Amino acid sequence: MANTKEILIERGKLFTMVVRWETEPIIRKAITAISVASGAPRLTVTSHGITDGWKGEVYGVEGMKLINDVGEQKLTVVDANTIELNGVDPTDDNGKMWPAYTGGGFVKFNTPQSLVNYTPVIDIKDKVGGTVLLSSQSANSPLNIITTTADDATKTITLRIGAVDTAAIPMTIKKGIAELEMHHISDTSDVVKLKMFSDGSEYDLVRVTGEVTT
Repeated sequence: MANTKEILIERGKLFTMVVRWETEPIIRKAITAISVASGAPRLTVTSHGITDGWKGEVYGVEGMKLINDVGEQKLTVVDANTIELNGVDPTDDNGKMWPAYTGGGFVKFNTPQSLVNYTPVIDIKDKVGGTVLLSSQSANSPLNIITTTADDATKTITLRIGAVDTAAIPMTIKKGIAELEMHHISDTSDVVKLKMFSDGSEYDLVRVTGEVTT
């Protein structure tokens, strides 16, 4: 059974979450060199076109074969031809450095969806189809304490609740279900539901914690 992740909102603290909208097709770019001189694997991938922070996976590498087993990783863009697997330590289970790269390999990642003309909308409800607890929509005032922004340059959707607003969340609100949608600004029929976690669960769960002392 897959581990279900939760969106954690702490009372009295700033809440921010960055979401990325992936779509098809899967893009594959050839690797021509890998260095671990920086302490993390740096891959030479000519004109990779990857957005910083995007997720991708490496496969088919020769020599430094253990890099094929690290699974999906956040990709840090160093420059137009170089990416780094910043969260990966290039050592085996005995602490020995990986063997040298000898050739081959690809990095694959999903196509970033254009965010132009889309507005993120989110509601947090007590259950599926239930009562709105928190929202980004003005129609749900005064519950609309969530601000949303879509940045097409970085291909990021940012959700934010200020510390003052999280402190004011009623103590009766402890958990819920998040429903994030992308609404096209000129076509009301163009609504896309996004799943924030790829954890195998059907819904994104929210937990509100902490008490604010006054």
